[in-house]
Amino acid sequence: MIDLYTFGTPNGRKASIMLEEVSLPYTTHKVHIGQNDQFAPAFLKISPNNKIPAIIDNDVDGEPISVFETGAILVYLVEKTHSPLLPTAPRARADVMQWLMWQMGGQGPMFGQANWFIGNQADNERAIERYVNEAIRLLGVLDRNLADREYMAGDYSIADVATYAWCAGRIQDWMPAQRPGQLEEFTNVTRWLAACLARPAVAKGMTVP
Repeated sequence: MIDLYTFGTPNGRKASIMLEEVSLPYTTHKVHIGQNDQFAPAFLKISPNNKIPAIIDNDVDGEPISVFETGAILVYLVEKTHSPLLPTAPRARADVMQWLMWQMGGQGPMFGQANWFIGNQADNERAIERYVNEAIRLLGVLDRNLADREYMAGDYSIADVATYAWCAGRIQDWMPAQRPGQLEEFTNVTRWLAACLARPAVAKGMTVP
C-alpha cells in the first residue's frame, strides 16, 4: 500500500514509527544518504528537496500520491487512517499542531546541528556551544511541558512521534560528554522517553530500515 523511502535517521524514523502506529502495510526502500542516493533522479521525483523520508501511497483513486517532509507525512497518514493521534476538536488539535511545529522548527534542527558539529567539527567550540546550549534550552521547554502531562499534548500524538525520534539516541550521543549529569536533571523527559519506547509501534519503527 505504502512505499517508504527512508534511512536510519531521526527524520526517517518519524515516518516508520507513524506507519507502525496506524498499522498500514508498507514496503521499505533504503535511500543511503551517505552514498548520495537521495540525489538520484528517480528519488528527486518523489522528494524534490533531496531529503528522506518520503512516501508513495498507492492505495488511492487515480495516480499514486507522493508526500515528502516529515510533518506533511505524519499529517497525511493520520488523516488517511482517521487516527486519533491528531485530534479533530479545535483546542486539542491546535495543541498537538503547535508542538509538532515546535519540533520541526526548533528541536529537530537544533539537535541536528549540535550532533553534526560535535561529530564533524569538534574544534569549532563556538558553534558547538551555540547549538548545545540551544538544544539544552529546548529540552528544558519539553521538560516543563511534561511536568503535568503524560505526553506532549496530554494524550499520545504525532507530536510525540516526531519529537521522540529526535530525542532517542541523539541526546545520549553527545550530552554526557558536553554537559555531564545534566540529562538526568530532565526527569520528565526521561519518564516520557521510556513511555514512548514502551509502545510496540515505536520500538518497531525505530529499527527501520
